[in-house]
Amino acid sequence: MKKFILTFIVYIFSINLAFSGADGVNNLSKKKGEVKDCFERVNRATFAFNQGLDNAIFEPLAKGYRKLPNPIRKGTSNVLSNLSNLITIPNNVLQGDFKTAGINTARLAVNTTVGIFGIFDAASQMGFIKSYKKEDYGQTLGSWGVGEGCYLVLPILGPSTVRDLSGSIINVIGGDPWYNVTVRNDTQYFKDSDYFISRGGDGVDFRSKNIDSFENLEKNSMDFYASVRSLYIQDRRKKILNSDNITETQDDSDWDELQSN
Repeated sequence: MKKFILTFIVYIFSINLAFSGADGVNNLSKKKGEVKDCFERVNRATFAFNQGLDNAIFEPLAKGYRKLPNPIRKGTSNVLSNLSNLITIPNNVLQGDFKTAGINTARLAVNTTVGIFGIFDAASQMGFIKSYKKEDYGQTLGSWGVGEGCYLVLPILGPSTVRDLSGSIINVIGGDPWYNVTVRNDTQYFKDSDYFISRGGDGVDFRSKNIDSFENLEKNSMDFYASVRSLYIQDRRKKILNSDNITETQDDSDWDELQSN
């Protein structure tokens, strides 16, 4: 744990230095205001690449997934949601939300056992109501006052920021229990592919729920890249504040219907 914390502190410190402006003001400390698109040309190229992959692979998979019987899709979504608790719970603790951490721990234990790995939401029937929202290390950094830093578009993974990328790296260096038991450590029960299949399944499940929303957004946007950038940042800020307010959009598209939980 000490090694993890030390690595984390050194990493964040180095990122802060890397993204300090010429005036010595650290962009990561600016929570409000416009997020700089420091790498816009590269980001736009990556965005176009991701769109090509989406049109060729992810959207067809999502449309095929939508044709599966509803119980299968519901069960799959429940399993993926149950797995997400492995990251949500430690972030509840890091944010000081111990009550929600306790509820989510109980839900994870009940649904993994009685609910057969989360296929069935047995926890809700036992009084552990699903009232939580997904949390991650990027949100935790935001709740601690760390600003977004520059906007990034990652290959395949899509929109991000320096802060959110930092949160993803924390997963790799030990912050994600599911990554630890599948990829990081050799176990006799899980394989590396289990992790990547679950991540891919999560993406397909998310894409299938929001096919119409994305199509409407692209159709109604003069600059689809700029719309996605703006709405991603708004959505992340809303989640850090645990706000239920509808995300404001640049147009009248259906981003507010986007399902992320």
